[in-house]
Amino acid sequence: MHDNAPISGIDRPAISQPAPVLAEVVRSGFTEGRHRGSLVLLAADGSVLESLGDVTAPVFPRSSNKPLQAAAVLRAGLDLSGERLALAAASHSGEGFHLDLVQKMLAEHGLTESDLQCPPDLPLDSVEKETYLAAGRGRERVTMNCSGKHAAMLAACKQNSWPLENYLAAEHPLQRLVHDVVEDASGEQVAAVGTDGCGAPLMAISLTGLARAFRSFVLADPATPERRVADAMRAHPEYVAGTRRADTWLMQGVPGALSKMGAEAVQAVALPDGRALAFKVDDGGLRALGPVLARALTRLGVSGPVLDRIGSAPLLGGGERVGEIRATF
Repeated sequence: MHDNAPISGIDRPAISQPAPVLAEVVRSGFTEGRHRGSLVLLAADGSVLESLGDVTAPVFPRSSNKPLQAAAVLRAGLDLSGERLALAAASHSGEGFHLDLVQKMLAEHGLTESDLQCPPDLPLDSVEKETYLAAGRGRERVTMNCSGKHAAMLAACKQNSWPLENYLAAEHPLQRLVHDVVEDASGEQVAAVGTDGCGAPLMAISLTGLARAFRSFVLADPATPERRVADAMRAHPEYVAGTRRADTWLMQGVPGALSKMGAEAVQAVALPDGRALAFKVDDGGLRALGPVLARALTRLGVSGPVLDRIGSAPLLGGGERVGEIRATF
């Protein structure tokens, strides 16, 4: 009997195909794991150049949404620029210069760390985390990687006399602005609203919409909130991520590139001529991000030593390299 043949007059749904393998884990010549997902590449004119998997289904972009959230803060009238605006769009590593600027941003608007509603956390970067713990410090709100975004959101609320106590509520005026920016930039309606790890509302769009949003930021008029965010991130990439992070390396190594990763292995990039990409690894395996990102950039025509730096994902055995995680497309 055919798999999709009707049974007792009831049509069975078609069997969905598994997402394609984007990366494989190879140890000692043996493939011991695979990471499946979906990816879309856009040409300079915005058309779909290549796609793998379902790039029209909604996903939660996680922190890849942060540039859009930062643009909403500017739409709300907050005057941010330079490093402060880059930090508003950041998943920072918790390095000293990140934490110092978050504290300054709060103080400049009469706010304190107690106003932050992101959860207490340790530095995102493993080196910074070890240093932090060795100093006898524990989890703090300011150390959480989203604290720059939350400081900017609070400042925008205070400037507009909007309530601070519920600034993360989906119906709050600021979050309604975020919703508008997401739909305007992606060119599609938000499919679902959830809660991100930091507590902020999270809007689901497709990978194609996410790539389109990043493309719109780099091509926008320089005076717009969207372009101001893109320009600040590209001018100060160390504040967007950190000194040991791929987003920083990419924006430093590829002139004009705008890059932002998100939890659950989401990544979006736009190049200054309008080429763009977005992908998600289904199992959320962050270890696959670098190899997939480097290969996707190569498919867009990007080259240079930064791709080797981003794409390197060695596997160790007994302290020696015995394999790697590598892209498969």
